[in-house]
Amino acid sequence: MSDHLPTASLDMLRLRARLLAAARRFFDHRGYFEVDTPLLSHDRVVDPHLAPFQVNGANPAVYLQTSPEFAMKRLLSAGATAIYQIGHVFRAGELGQRHNPEFTMIEWYRVGDTHWEQMQVVEDLVLAAFAEVAESWPQTPQRWTVPAGPFLRTTYRDAFRKYAGVDALGMPTSELIRLCDDRGVVVPESMSPDDRDGWLNLLLAELIEPQLGRARPEFLIDYPASQAAIARIREDELPVAERFELYIAGIELCNGYHELTDPVELRRRMSEESQRLVDAGEPPLVMSNRLLAAMEASLPPCAGVALGFDRLLMVATGASSIADVLAFPFPRA
Repeated sequence: MSDHLPTASLDMLRLRARLLAAARRFFDHRGYFEVDTPLLSHDRVVDPHLAPFQVNGANPAVYLQTSPEFAMKRLLSAGATAIYQIGHVFRAGELGQRHNPEFTMIEWYRVGDTHWEQMQVVEDLVLAAFAEVAESWPQTPQRWTVPAGPFLRTTYRDAFRKYAGVDALGMPTSELIRLCDDRGVVVPESMSPDDRDGWLNLLLAELIEPQLGRARPEFLIDYPASQAAIARIREDELPVAERFELYIAGIELCNGYHELTDPVELRRRMSEESQRLVDAGEPPLVMSNRLLAAMEASLPPCAGVALGFDRLLMVATGASSIADVLAFPFPRA
């Protein structure tokens, strides 16, 4: 039995430490300061795709954070203008080749930025990380090398047009279901015929994501308004969420938002998510939380990004599994 040993090599763990130090230098040099917020929170996020771990025996309910977002936005409301955090976050039900229930997140926010400025920050950070790895990790050829030139930016709508041949934003749910059948997509038994976003996410995962970021890193932008979470919505021909994700070689690395600052809209979205939880047999959201209080106290216009550090290290070194870049993934925790 070797369960007591780390799954990552000591050389990899040394590289991990160097890359974490480089990330801190990156943000420090750009005028951000590092913050440290609680792992335990009385609030849970409004994103329907993030399931928190609830701490047993706590009354009222306490959760391990899926993201430091709520606490960091409370700091912005208190007057902070550019902050970052590097720490562990927790998401239930996420275990696999690219997932671990506990992983390291780099999350940052700057007041006055939109998601467009933050895409450039992401690009600069990824290039700096690849340069650090290229200098420090010569023994293993990289699976993927960042080519010269800016990262690609592709709208959600155009990605579906290009890789699935359909205009997904305008399609009724029945046609999305038919597309899954036509393309031989394996559909989970839990899928509801009324869950439009569920069908969009399934098609995105099966038909679109594997194609993204193959030629060079690629931002997927302008998501459906129904998938805004707590990003702003822009009223285009069809409303879209001002958010982005970055893909390299088909792997998603980060999620960025032009952040919602309207407490009335946040309360509406919380109500919708709470009803969804109740319909799924789960406890509802508490309809008064500290993020809502921060917005009501005037959360300034800002943009933020959450980036999976472990995946960044995976992609930069060519590791095939997240276990290759962690000391003790969940099965050995």
